[in-house]
Amino acid sequence: MASQKFTDATAKQAKPELKDYKISDGGGLHLLVKANGTKCWRYAYRYAGKQKLLAIGTYPAVGLKAAREAMAAAKAKLATNVDPSQDKRQAKQQTKLADTNAFANLAKEWWTHQKGTWTEDHANRIWRRFEADVLPVLGQRPIGDISPQDVIALVRTIEKRDALDVAQRILQDVRRVCRYAVQTGRLAHNPANELADTLKTRKQEHRPSLPREELPTFLRELHSYHERGRLLTKLAIDLLLLTFVRSKELRGANWEEFNFEEKLWRVPASRMKMKTEHLVPLSNQAVETLAQIQAISGEYPLVFPSERERKNFMSDNTMRRAIFKLGYDGNTAGKSKCVPHGFRATASSILNEQGFNPDAIERQLAHTERNGVRAAYTHHARYLDDRRQMMQWWADYLDAQRAQGLNGNVIAGNFGKKAS
Repeated sequence: MASQKFTDATAKQAKPELKDYKISDGGGLHLLVKANGTKCWRYAYRYAGKQKLLAIGTYPAVGLKAAREAMAAAKAKLATNVDPSQDKRQAKQQTKLADTNAFANLAKEWWTHQKGTWTEDHANRIWRRFEADVLPVLGQRPIGDISPQDVIALVRTIEKRDALDVAQRILQDVRRVCRYAVQTGRLAHNPANELADTLKTRKQEHRPSLPREELPTFLRELHSYHERGRLLTKLAIDLLLLTFVRSKELRGANWEEFNFEEKLWRVPASRMKMKTEHLVPLSNQAVETLAQIQAISGEYPLVFPSERERKNFMSDNTMRRAIFKLGYDGNTAGKSKCVPHGFRATASSILNEQGFNPDAIERQLAHTERNGVRAAYTHHARYLDDRRQMMQWWADYLDAQRAQGLNGNVIAGNFGKKAS
């Protein structure tokens, strides 16, 4: 059928037959009418001496005018020695690759790959950050198109709502996804590298800790706290001072974690911030304190059960309020502000001043080794002998400070100097 006679009505009225057949529009364009009723536009052409066929689309989704325009575009490509069929396949591959390499898909792939190394709560927090802040902005972008400026712009929008900690975590998350893309061959360079200095920072506010010179007075006040408050609370603060673990690690302690023969407390990885088992050598004083606690709460699994609900552990506010009752709320003249977590800084400062092994102190504080090579060799029992000696020294030191407070003596500056 000649092109001048081919109309949209021709395509519309074409009926299927027992076999497929073609209706020509001229110039190589024709409508293929299949036996099942489907009507497809095809453009027949020659390229590099071979007969080839370009699929344009189906009728009526692609009308006669659109089909002729597609043929004209294909002829224009042929004029520049481009095979329109090959060009179409490459375009499809690029589109598929762009979809596969969209940031959202790579982020999900990375998250799925990594989540087995995290707790469920931590994994869910990371993905919620992606959904809330990252994917609405970068999700549909091919990762190769994301520039450092795009990442900075994302971080700036988060900083504008004064969520500086979130901005820092988001930058870290984006950087890790891009690093994964580099490692798996989907990206040449990480656009989120070297951007840490672009983040806004908030002046770090350390938790209030007790100055060394105030220890005698504090320990004197604490010594008589049971006369004003709950004895178990006082003993919890005593044990926190003796062990300087994190408050939550102490409050969540179970009796089964303690080995009194070995004088050792094994805090399981599931309760540690860094998800690694932590060993706490117990001084003689810590064992004695635990014996007093056991007389109160030994019938329960938890060492420090809540007063209202025994299956729950003591609230952090319980110890915090007790310390404030002693006048360490920052509003009492001559007394600093102090919170339970601050005992860690007090112990660390004094033990470092006394010349104990800094690595043993850090291990006892359960700080994660920041150096990747050293971290690979870090073990929960490292420096255990040094730590046993250090914890007993610390307990003796606290006893001496308490005695000085009770007797009203001035702190003896040479007490407990670590023997060389």
